[in-house]
Amino acid sequence: MQVDAFAVRLRPRAPFEAADLGTRLCQSAARDVYPCLLLAGLPVAMVVTAAAQWSVWLGLAVIWWAKPWLDRTILFVLSRAAFGQRTSLLDLWRHQRQVWWTHLIHTWTLRRLSPWRSLTQPVYQLEGLPLLKAGSRVRQVRRRRAGSALLVTWAYLTVESCLVFGVIALVLLLTPQAEVPALFEIGDGTFSTFFVHTVTFAYAVVVIFLEPFYVASGFAIYLGRRAELEAWDIEQEFRRAFA
Repeated sequence: MQVDAFAVRLRPRAPFEAADLGTRLCQSAARDVYPCLLLAGLPVAMVVTAAAQWSVWLGLAVIWWAKPWLDRTILFVLSRAAFGQRTSLLDLWRHQRQVWWTHLIHTWTLRRLSPWRSLTQPVYQLEGLPLLKAGSRVRQVRRRRAGSALLVTWAYLTVESCLVFGVIALVLLLTPQAEVPALFEIGDGTFSTFFVHTVTFAYAVVVIFLEPFYVASGFAIYLGRRAELEAWDIEQEFRRAFA
C-alpha cells in the first residue's frame, strides 16, 4: 500500500467525521461513480423487469437484494478516487471479473444480511484475502467501529425511506387527478399495479442516488480504522516530509 499516493489526507478522525469525509469523496468522484453504477445496474434492471411479470412486489425485493453487488462497483470507483485516479466505463469493464464476479455467492447471500457492510466490504474487496481467512480481519476492523457503522446504516435507511416517500408524493402530485387510480383495487384489498410501479420507480431512483454516499461513508470509516491500526497518518506525513 503506497500510503503517500493517497489523495485523501489521512489523520485521526471520529467515525462520523470520517463518514462526512466519505460524502465529500463521493461528491468529488460523482462523474465517475454514477455512469459506472448505471452500467452495473443494467442487468439488475432487466431482472427487475422480468420479476415484475411474476409479482409486482418482486421488483422491489430484487433491488433491495442487489445492493451489496452494486456496492462493489461503487467501492471500486471510490477506491481509485482515493488515490486521485479517474475511472471510466472501460476501466470498469476491464476489471469486471474482480469487481462483479469475485465472492459472487457471498455477496448475494451473507453480505445482504450484514448491517455494517459499508465498513467491512473494503476488507473483502480491496485487501485480497481469501474469503475463509477474511473473518479475523473483519472482526479487527469492525472492533470499536461496529456501533458507528450500524448508526450510519440506520441513518441512510431513514433518509432513503424519506426520499422514497418524497418521490412517490411528487409522482402522484404531477399525475393528472383523473388518471390516478385508487390505491386499493376494489374488492380484493390489494395495492393497484400503478401504485406498486410508482413505488418501484421511486425506490430505484433513490437507491441509485443515495447508495454511493452510503458506500463512501463506510469506506472512509474503514480508512480511518486502517490509519488507526497501522499509523497510516504518521507514515503519510513522514513520506511527504522526506520525499
